[in-house]
Amino acid sequence: MIQASNPTLPQTLEAFLDWEPGDGFKYEWNNGEIIQSSGMKKKQYFIYNVLSKLFFEKGYHQQGMLMAEPDVMLTAFQMRHPDIAYFTDSQIQRGRNGEDVIPAFVIEVLSETDQAYRIEEKIAEYFKAGVQVIWNILPEQEVVYVYTSRKQVTICLDDDICSAAPVLPDFTIPVNTLFA
Repeated sequence: MIQASNPTLPQTLEAFLDWEPGDGFKYEWNNGEIIQSSGMKKKQYFIYNVLSKLFFEKGYHQQGMLMAEPDVMLTAFQMRHPDIAYFTDSQIQRGRNGEDVIPAFVIEVLSETDQAYRIEEKIAEYFKAGVQVIWNILPEQEVVYVYTSRKQVTICLDDDICSAAPVLPDFTIPVNTLFA
């Protein structure tokens, strides 16, 4: 966490959105707080590749796309970077026209540096903004937490099937396939 009160950092959301630190890190804005992360690494991109292929095989590419690390304005004061997010073609068009859109399905591929309270904070923010399904993937433990609300979570291991329903009803995958 970096406090925006440091005079060398952006002090407003507008300044943050124009800020280009060029240090290789990803940054999120949370009501004046700048949150630094390393972004996706090799393991995360492998999982993204597996999910992208599934997305294409199921034909969902005809109605939208999975994006890696998009800027998502959850509120007027919160800009987050989910590792992967699904946007419909309509949302992509609205975004092109300058509208902030909320993905219905987001995936976070967690690492050993992710803090539990930050993960829970994001889950709450995502659902409050209108996200319908969240997958939190823990590659080291080979487990996927599938949330359809803050109270409804399915823990998937081994050959359990992860589902993105109701957003993408046929987007299902056994946990083992994510890590094969």
